[in-house]
Amino acid sequence: MTRHFDFDGILNFRDFGGYATACGRRLKPGRLYRSANHHSASDADLRRLRALGLGVIVDLRQPDERKREPSRRWEDFACQVVENDLFEEHPDFVAQVRSSDLSEAWFFAHSTDFYARAPYEPRHVDLFRRYFRALAETEGAVLVHCAAGKDRTGLICALTHHVTGVHRDDMLQDYLLTNDETRLAAKMRFVGKWLESIAGRRPSDAALRVAVSVHPAYLERALAVIAERDGSIEGYLKQTLGLDEALRERLHERLLA
Repeated sequence: MTRHFDFDGILNFRDFGGYATACGRRLKPGRLYRSANHHSASDADLRRLRALGLGVIVDLRQPDERKREPSRRWEDFACQVVENDLFEEHPDFVAQVRSSDLSEAWFFAHSTDFYARAPYEPRHVDLFRRYFRALAETEGAVLVHCAAGKDRTGLICALTHHVTGVHRDDMLQDYLLTNDETRLAAKMRFVGKWLESIAGRRPSDAALRVAVSVHPAYLERALAVIAERDGSIEGYLKQTLGLDEALRERLHERLLA
C-alpha cells in the first residue's frame, strides 16, 4: 500500500494503518494518518485533507507552537480537534535552539532526552488519553500531528500499533519511515530555513539530517522508561493512560479489518 503522501506544504504525511496484527486481522488503511503541522498547507493541500474523510485531528503541539504556526483549515471544516493548553515542564524548543551549538551531537542528545520524559509529561498523558478515546469513538479517519511529525507523533503511533497488535518489528519499521531518503532533502531545506530564521545560524547538513530524522535509540529510550515505571507498555496503557478492555475492544472493532 502507499504510505507516503506528498503535499505541497505538509511534511511527513503518511498512512500508518494496513499492518498485520497478532489476531490475524489487519489494520484498515485510510483510517490512521500522521504528519507534520499544517501551517504551510496550500489550498490544494486543504482540499486533499478534506477528501480524506477526517473525523478527528489530534494536534500534539504546545500552545506557543500553535500560536507561532497556526493550522490552516478548509472552509467547511467540522473535525473534532484534540489539543490542550498545558505547557511542558521544560524550555520551549525554540529557546533551546537559540542557546545551542546546533551540532549533530546536540540534536541527538536533545531527542534522546525528550523521549526519556515524553511518556509521562502531563500534557502528553492528557493528549494520549483523549486521542485513544477519540480514536475509538469517531466514525471518520484520524490524523495525528505535532510540529515535525516525528517524535511526539512517532511515540503515539507506536503505542497505537501496540494496542492493535502490530508486531514490534513493524512498529519500528513504520517509525523509521520518517527517514525516507527521497524526502529527507526537502525536510532539511525546510527545517534549515526555519532554524536559521529563529537562531540566526544554519546547522550543517550533517546536523540537519539528525534534526529531521528519527533513530531506533529514541523510541527504545521511551519504551525503556515506560518499562521502568509501569513494568511494560501494557502497564503504561492501563495504569497511566487508563485504557481498559472495553476501550481496547472498541478500538479493535473500529480499526481492524
